[in-house]
Amino acid sequence: MSEAGIDSVRLLNAGEDSGNWITHGRTYSEQRFSPLSQVNQGTVGELGLAWYSDMDTARGQEATPLVMDGKLFLTTAWSKVKAFDAATGEPLWDYDPEVPGETAVKACCDVVNRGLAAWGDHLFLGTLDGRLVKLERDTGKVVWEKVTVDQDASYTVTGAPRIIDGKVLIGNGGAEFGVRGYIAAYDANDGDELWRFYTVPGKPDENDAEYLKAAAETWSGEYWKLGGGGTVWDSMAYDPELDLLYFGVGNGSPWNRAYRSPGEDGTGEGDNLYLSSIVAVRPDTGEYVWHYQTTPGETWDYTATQHIILADITIDGEERQVLMQAPKNGFFYVIDRATGEFISAEDYIPQNWAEGIDEDGRPIFNAAARVDKTGEPALVMPGPLGGHNWHPMAFHPDEGLVYIPAFEAATIYAPEADWKPDTARGFNVGFDLGAGDLPPDLGIRREVYGTVRGKLMAWDPVKQEARWEVEYPGPWNGGLLATGGGLVFQGNSSSEFNAFDASSGEKLWSFGAQTGIVAPPITYTVNGEQYVAVLAGWGGAYAITADGELVNDAKPVQNISRLLVFKIGGTAELPEQPELARLPLDPPPSRASAEVIALGKQKYARYCAVCHAPAAVGSTVLPDLRRSATIANASAFTAVVHDGILKDNGMASFAGSLSKEEIDAIREYIIKRANEDKAIEPSGRVATR
Repeated sequence: MSEAGIDSVRLLNAGEDSGNWITHGRTYSEQRFSPLSQVNQGTVGELGLAWYSDMDTARGQEATPLVMDGKLFLTTAWSKVKAFDAATGEPLWDYDPEVPGETAVKACCDVVNRGLAAWGDHLFLGTLDGRLVKLERDTGKVVWEKVTVDQDASYTVTGAPRIIDGKVLIGNGGAEFGVRGYIAAYDANDGDELWRFYTVPGKPDENDAEYLKAAAETWSGEYWKLGGGGTVWDSMAYDPELDLLYFGVGNGSPWNRAYRSPGEDGTGEGDNLYLSSIVAVRPDTGEYVWHYQTTPGETWDYTATQHIILADITIDGEERQVLMQAPKNGFFYVIDRATGEFISAEDYIPQNWAEGIDEDGRPIFNAAARVDKTGEPALVMPGPLGGHNWHPMAFHPDEGLVYIPAFEAATIYAPEADWKPDTARGFNVGFDLGAGDLPPDLGIRREVYGTVRGKLMAWDPVKQEARWEVEYPGPWNGGLLATGGGLVFQGNSSSEFNAFDASSGEKLWSFGAQTGIVAPPITYTVNGEQYVAVLAGWGGAYAITADGELVNDAKPVQNISRLLVFKIGGTAELPEQPELARLPLDPPPSRASAEVIALGKQKYARYCAVCHAPAAVGSTVLPDLRRSATIANASAFTAVVHDGILKDNGMASFAGSLSKEEIDAIREYIIKRANEDKAIEPSGRVATR
């Protein structure tokens, strides 16, 4: 091991290593706070672009870079890795794991990757197709790779690994497509699997562990046939004093509990552990210690995989070791991290699925929102994107505040009658995903999009209230960084990168990034000079499913993927921003019957909307099918959707899930939608790509 090697001592003391950023959340506590203060409230106005580097992947960019001893390492979309001189931006090496393009249809939320882990002189990467790869840090050369999932199932890996005492920890995604979730530990030396912790029970004869036996009692029916869900696709944190690893567990598969875990009356039954839970285990063995379930019997895609922060805070005069999380369900939780004891929870955004949280930490359900029990549609707040998604929060210990990238968006959950699972392709959620489609009237669409708001919240976890808020014209704003300079940094969907006063929320500095930023920033030093870096590039779940022209106060947001690095006195400039490509709305006439179009709408909602947006409105990240030449040619459309001629580009064959007749019905539905929108599209409106 060289002097620059990362070992347990260096990871345990990462908080004192202010010049580097050696693990995903900077420290095991995942606070994303840096004590660096050269860039502060007085000097931030002098912050300028030091260097930038364009990425070769025009998809969502969600990674947190690592910085070690003057070198910066990051992942991009499609699980690629790049290394740079952290001061000059000189490219050092790059690595492409060559993820098969058709893997994209297994990813619910874009072909993103959130980062790397470091150990010794090596980096560790989870690829979209489920491999764990060990790379030489100096060269990018592959040392070994291990498959961590069943690649015949719809598993993906998008989260950053963590490493504790030479054990590489990694989870997976895919609950929407019918898989069983788990987290596993691998030996950093040889890649051997050391333990695996399943988050939901399997077949009755497979639940040998006591924690799985206990979980099985909270499920009913033949739940294992549908996978169960519960994937561990993002958050982890570690307390070395307590020797506890914490991770968040995702949603059920399917979402609708009435199909996943039905009672005798056919409606949803049971808490379905350990879905939507925070779980604590021993990192050496994977031994279960405790859990806290944020949403018992979840049915709305209310994951608890959102960012987990550990901190010591004073509550009622007593210093408490706490774990804090703002999961999708809209409540901010403070939990005793030693025992899992519930301390407090309050809603940080408006929500209507629960009337509150009782003294035991259990939600008091709003019966009308329990669509798995009523079988009736309901408008529920928040929707499946949550009140806070994957975007990391930050904690400022001096201010005692947690900064949350929150947003407000409701969704109609309409239970689908006679729903059948499809383990090959398509969302397995048990709801009619087309039930909430907006009408073609542009005014109504603008009005509805105007109700979807984003905000940066400074949350007091002791008082359980916001100290200040910054309103944004749109949701899906970036992750957070807090610093000893009294600053909070965040990018947003308005294509800005901003610095705020950590105490008041006053905007102190802004940079026009030319693209939406969803990734979190970091900061580091080289030769005594402080840098702030952020990976820019619009994408992710909301970006690929929202109307690309109404997503941000009726202003289109495009993807220009690049790394931006700033320092005091930086003088670099970005090239001129390109315009979005203009493609005409020029569909053939809509002549199909109402029955065919209704069938196409149903199949589109289940199989196409996740990438090409509900109601075929088109995003700015992926092709807008209303404007595609293939809809005018039935043979060409079938060749793409049925035969998979574009599988290398990410458009795999749906032949195992859709008949040619159903595929043509989808085409006819898109034609109808294109004609509706052509009739209302203003002259000169910017078209999506």
